[in-house]
Amino acid sequence: MPHHAHISGRTTRRVLELLRRYESRNVTFMAPDGSWPIVWECARGLHVWDAEGRKYLDLTAAFGVAAAGHANPRVIRAARQQMARLPHAMGDVHPHARKAELARALSRLTFERWTRGTARANTPAGRGKIIFCNSGFEAVEAALKTAHLGTGRRGIVAFEGGYHGLGYGALNATHRPFFRQPFLSQLGQFGQFVPFPVHAEEVPAVLAAVEAQLKTGHCGAVLVEPVQARGGIRVPPPEFLPGLRRLCDACGAWLITDEIYTGFGRTGMWFACEHEGVIPDLICLGKALTGGFPLSACVGRADFMDRAWPPSQGEAIHTSTFLGNPVGCAMALAQIQEITEKKLVQNSARAGARFLDALQSLGPRCGELEMEARGRGLMLGLALRRSGRPAGAEALQVVQQLLRKGFLVLPEGEQGEVISFTPPLIIAETHIRKTMQALREILAEIGGAPHPPRLCW
Repeated sequence: MPHHAHISGRTTRRVLELLRRYESRNVTFMAPDGSWPIVWECARGLHVWDAEGRKYLDLTAAFGVAAAGHANPRVIRAARQQMARLPHAMGDVHPHARKAELARALSRLTFERWTRGTARANTPAGRGKIIFCNSGFEAVEAALKTAHLGTGRRGIVAFEGGYHGLGYGALNATHRPFFRQPFLSQLGQFGQFVPFPVHAEEVPAVLAAVEAQLKTGHCGAVLVEPVQARGGIRVPPPEFLPGLRRLCDACGAWLITDEIYTGFGRTGMWFACEHEGVIPDLICLGKALTGGFPLSACVGRADFMDRAWPPSQGEAIHTSTFLGNPVGCAMALAQIQEITEKKLVQNSARAGARFLDALQSLGPRCGELEMEARGRGLMLGLALRRSGRPAGAEALQVVQQLLRKGFLVLPEGEQGEVISFTPPLIIAETHIRKTMQALREILAEIGGAPHPPRLCW
């Protein structure tokens, strides 16, 4: 354990008291009994230490950010070197080398890799162009602006259960009423929502609903998460994304994939759209891009980007003060190199398959709890139901009890009924075994089962 993790409980109380006094009360939830939250002090690899020196196995990767592990040495070294040399530049005015290098790297990782050996290779359609942003929702909004400029159409098709961030533009595509309802009177409401399919028999009706929206002539883009994360780790049938691609091509609409969570190996491929071999027109990236610095990107087909955005005449239409920050760009280049050289995408596929097998081995029931394991790669979920209804309260109990045992997980789904597992991509089988042992004991206690569910792996 790092020596600086030995801090008394007084520090935790002091930090939470400061937040009560000075942070908006709608941000950090604090349980009245003091069981939530913990105060993070430091993190390394797969583990987090709190302000009282307790060690946790992080199965969230801090919202999927720490794909190559917390405080990855290569990424931290790149950050320190860049910070000492040039911590900030001038966004859209005077560029710096790291921004240009990262733009090239993202093009190579997406459109150039996807079109290699095809007729698009070595053409603008086989190269990407990038708009750098800060947070994930900003990348989504850059994509929405791009599609609007490129197609001349105001509306978009989005999906029920979808989460694309909470900025005013992105809120038009984020479905959950909890986030949207307080601000409806200020939203443009240009998003048209259709169901997100999870069973093969649902796909034809969903695609028909998308087609009906596109044929109105008002919608210029379809925005979709290849796997819904906050929606409850929902994986669509394999024919869904190809169907969207065909409809967009037929109707002159642009396909936008939101891979802010699913990107950079999370689902066992570099990007989740690759499972079905679908090439989007625009892809939104963030979270694991840097491993811990606020940087995101909207990457689009170069010919589409050029169609949408005119050459700069000295004032960019879309920009920000911290656009393409040098430290973030240096970290992203190091993060991509680490994921590549350590073969973390492959480990995500292998470890994810083992983890999913372990979750499925718990069976469909544990006492009064009905369970469904699902996901791809290391984006996994265990959905809980009781008497056929989402068991959000029970899932929260599992999350809280795992925390007490030293495991960090989060609930997902509209009712918080899905326990999600999105660990760093460096996770090994021994960590999965420890997690499953704790999980089965907690499930047996909460579900009222006389014996813990068996693990058959």
